[in-house]
Order: sequence, then C-alpha cells, then structure tokens
Amino acid sequence: MISERSRTAYSRSADHLARRALDALQGAEGAPVAAPHMEAAASEPGGDPAVALGAVRVLGADVLAPYILTGRSPSEGETAAVGLALGALPPADPPPPAPPRGPEQPWTVAWVDWGLATSLSRLGPAGSPAPAAPLPQGPPRCDDTAPRRLPATPADALDSPGGSVQEGWVPWSVRMGQLASLALPGLDGPVHDAARSGVLGLARGATRATLRRDFPTAARITRWLAWLHADGAEPPLDAALLTEYIGLVGGGERTALDTAIARRLLGLEAV
Repeated sequence: MISERSRTAYSRSADHLARRALDALQGAEGAPVAAPHMEAAASEPGGDPAVALGAVRVLGADVLAPYILTGRSPSEGETAAVGLALGALPPADPPPPAPPRGPEQPWTVAWVDWGLATSLSRLGPAGSPAPAAPLPQGPPRCDDTAPRRLPATPADALDSPGGSVQEGWVPWSVRMGQLASLALPGLDGPVHDAARSGVLGLARGATRATLRRDFPTAARITRWLAWLHADGAEPPLDAALLTEYIGLVGGGERTALDTAIARRLLGLEAV
C-alpha cells in the first residue's frame, strides 16, 4: 500500500517536473526536463531519486512534450533519464485488460507508459534505452446518448454478439482525461480512435468538468478536443475559448501544462 505521505511526495515531484516541462515549452529553448529533475532529487537534502523516477512515469509523454511540439531533439542525458525511469519498472507485459473487465488504474498506467516509451523511441537515438511497451487494449466505446452507469459484470457490458463494450460519456470522458498525456502529435492508437469516435462525449465531459469547477479534469479533456482539432475534426464547442478560460482560472502546474499543450495544438501559440 502507498501511504498518504508517499502520495504527497509523488504528487509534489510530478508538479515540479510539470513546471520544468512548461518552462521548456514556453521559452527556455533546449532546457532539459527529466535529467535535472532527477539530478536534483539525487543531490538535494531530502531528495528521493525513486520518487523522481516515479514522477516521470506519472507525467508520461508530457515529459517529452517540449521536444515533440517544437521539433527540437532531446540530449542524450535527457533520453537516458527517461529511459532509466522506464527501465526501473518495465511496463506490464502482457498489458492488463481494459475496464470494466479489469481494474482501471493498471490499465491507465499501461497506456501512459506506452505513450512515454513510444515517444522516447521516436525522439531518441538508435539504441534508445526505452524498453518496448506492449500495446494495451483500447478503451470502451463511448455511449453519447445517456450517462448510464458501468455494467455490474463483464457479461452485462456486452452490447452485441461481437463483444463491443459501451459506457456512458461521464465515466468515459473522465477516463479519457486521465490519458491526456497521449494527446500529442506522433502518437496514435486505439485511445485516439476512441477520441475520434467520441467527440460529443469529450465535449460534454469538458463542459461538465468546467461547470463543476474541476479545472484539472476540464483541462485534460479539453486537451483531447484540441488534439481532435489538430487532427482535422470539428468539436461541437469552441475548444480555444475553453482553453483560454481554463488558463485564466488556473488549477496547478499540471493543469497549466495541459493548457499550454492545448494552446499549441490549437495554433494559439507559435512553435
């Protein structure tokens, strides 16, 4: 079991790492993100290198977003740091089943790991230290028609003889928000296909989170709408306006990073 103190340490470390990524994205060109974060954890009093490694895994591909979105190449030290974080606890193989057949957290972690490993393999030099990440199962399809609850049993989740799974847009959009680090150029897979087929559910989820003043969730889901815009779709709400509003009300370092990435995807900031 992870203690509350440990959760706080991981959350604080992830916030610091998100600030480094945001600074690198917004103007500190060429500034590394993961490497100095891990070096600081190893050298500063009270620092914990294991927590710093975990923070890299928590942010996933967002650690590499400044490189993905600007076209700059990470240094060898940077790719080595990210590779070390992936190698310290290799992605699950085989990946866990998608919910509701399997538990949600391991499945979400598997997808975040896939995004980080895939991004590193594309950015890093030949022989990158990133372990291969197996492709997890895709998410359930979104039912845009009604916010119904998840089925009580896997058998109840089967909507057709083909075995396709559906769930209401409320839990589906929240889960997609947890995978917002995959909403980056160069990544594509079953989660992205789910976003393409669930535009209305994402728009509803972003609106609901904003009305509830849950701005971290709103920022994550809105980022998917920004990715869809960059992918050529037309979301049924103004993702740029919503992004600007969330940027004004704030919500912490990771929300600021999600908003900055959304702005880049929407073309609101020059690369």
